[in-house]
Amino acid sequence: MNTHHGRNIKIFAANSNVELAKEITKYLGVPLGNARVTKFSDGEISMNIYETVRGSDVFVIQSTCSPVNTHLMELLIMIDAFKRASAAQITAVIPYYGYSRQDRKVKARDPITAKLVADLLTTAGAHRVLTMDLHAGQIQGFFNIPVDNLYSMPLFAREYIDRGFTGDETVVVAPDLGSVTRARNFAHKLNAPLAIIDKRRPRVNVAEAMNIIGDVKGKRAILIDDMIDTAGTIQQGAKALIERGQAREVYACATHAVLSGPAIERIKDSPVKEIMVTNTIPLPPEKQIDKIRVISVAALFAEAIERIYEGLPVSILFD
Repeated sequence: MNTHHGRNIKIFAANSNVELAKEITKYLGVPLGNARVTKFSDGEISMNIYETVRGSDVFVIQSTCSPVNTHLMELLIMIDAFKRASAAQITAVIPYYGYSRQDRKVKARDPITAKLVADLLTTAGAHRVLTMDLHAGQIQGFFNIPVDNLYSMPLFAREYIDRGFTGDETVVVAPDLGSVTRARNFAHKLNAPLAIIDKRRPRVNVAEAMNIIGDVKGKRAILIDDMIDTAGTIQQGAKALIERGQAREVYACATHAVLSGPAIERIKDSPVKEIMVTNTIPLPPEKQIDKIRVISVAALFAEAIERIYEGLPVSILFD
């Protein structure tokens, strides 16, 4: 694995998700690259790479999760360091792509930060990006370099199928109109019907007015989303499903456990039995509660990295 095309593979991690990086390197059977990212006393980011990368295929693993700006700058500076150290190929492996929700102008004078971040990564020297469950698929088009967007849905589907959460007794629920395509594909995998929650959102991070489209009565409902941030959508969606829709029980799954602000309290208070998330964002101890179950995406990322390195298609992983 280490000497393909006469180039070798090197995998490095900045600070946001070192555990996932270690797990990925274990699957690949390569050591984690020797580098340190620290801060100067005035807060500027400092970087030391303690091994040669000249002519190597370098993969930098970094989720741009909270604190987003620190982690983004770490990633950009690390990419720049590898570019100047003559790495042959630099792939930014970004399990969670921050700023992905600012992907269009919702109102006058809005920035499109997801595009700005794409430009920054390219300018820093990334040759390609490997990520998972982008908030909006078209963000791939914000880059002029290849972007591979992996999906966690097959992993979630396998977990639920193993538990017998399939067929007509189960219903997959899109928590809003934006998630209908994702939910429909997931429902297809579970051979289950689909329901949709139509919610009006008067202000940012405030969701209200829930109407349920579809029949959830007496069924086990599974809410599916790409991320859980403040958990308002999940909390209110679950409540509406139980109270209005008379669902028997509510589960939820989401790729990215952002879990900011009141999220943990809301999850504890909500009627959701269990929320399945992945480790694209590490969960600190205070967020590790009984209701949250984490599944690992390490094997999937390891497989994708190996395929990119070997010049094989990554699309096979989408099933």
